[in-house]
Amino acid sequence: MDERLVSSEAGTQEEYMELSLRPQTLSQYIGQDKVKENLKVFIEAAKIRHETLDHVLLYGPPGLGKTTLATIIANEMGVQIRTTSGPAIERPGDLAAILTALEPGDVLFIDEIHRLQRSIEEVLYAAMEDFCLDIVIGKGPSAKSVRLDLPPFTLIGATTRVGLLTAPLRDRFGVLSRLEYYHEQQLADIVQRTAEILEIGIEFDGALEIARRSRGTPRVANRLLRRVRDFAQVNGVQTITTQLAVDALEKLQVDKLGLDHIDHKLLLGIIEKYRGGPVGIDTISATIGEESHTIEDVYEPYLLQIGFLQRTPRGRVVTDLVYRHFHMEVPKHD
Repeated sequence: MDERLVSSEAGTQEEYMELSLRPQTLSQYIGQDKVKENLKVFIEAAKIRHETLDHVLLYGPPGLGKTTLATIIANEMGVQIRTTSGPAIERPGDLAAILTALEPGDVLFIDEIHRLQRSIEEVLYAAMEDFCLDIVIGKGPSAKSVRLDLPPFTLIGATTRVGLLTAPLRDRFGVLSRLEYYHEQQLADIVQRTAEILEIGIEFDGALEIARRSRGTPRVANRLLRRVRDFAQVNGVQTITTQLAVDALEKLQVDKLGLDHIDHKLLLGIIEKYRGGPVGIDTISATIGEESHTIEDVYEPYLLQIGFLQRTPRGRVVTDLVYRHFHMEVPKHD
């Protein structure tokens, strides 16, 4: 799969760049107002009681700021954060090493927590509830269980697929927060803030144009801004105007709704070769040369969200909105 400008997943060299752009406090964090308000109360209450914050589960689509929010929680609590991911913890011993290295009150952030192995999850249950580790030493009849006390800590889990979390693990989180897609105005504010950090001028309408094509995702907005900045600097322009943003994004093949050339190929393929559907996912896969699970997990979610595609028992169907978007005549339906 090609690396796409409008992909909400972090690119291979993008995570380092994102570190310099991330806000450090709740006051700097733009959007997700309900989540912020609740977290502010929970953090303040924990400080008043001189306790650790309850375990927090952050879930929602990728690119919306779950990792950033975890770092902010640690900053607001005045503690250190230790970061890892579900796939990186391969054995219960790996988790034990991480937990025993924590200081009292620290935050342990586990990204993609839904990918933890079941054996590791079971070790985590006691750590979350009782702040202890039950470790079995030895094998066979001589094996014995040893309980290690852990310092009180806050576990923050992040997942894009909350439905894959087991019920026992999900129930042990005291705070569950869903992150929603951003509005254009919020994304425009994020673009302006990022432009200030990157030391490039930008008109508000130019920021709004980038925001409009960012698919409701700050990560995409920041990525598009960096590419538009390249066009501005090569052309010797100090401030990104609306026209410059439009011209640059058109050259990058990102249209007014944030659809790129792959989205166009998928939608136009269904229209031109299968009269708008219904058509099976395997047939679409063969038509555009992408694996079916990539289409389902990467390409389809946004098209379903904006109402361009429908999943039916007989297959995928494009809606009338697609014909209007491509300035095509809407077919008559039986």
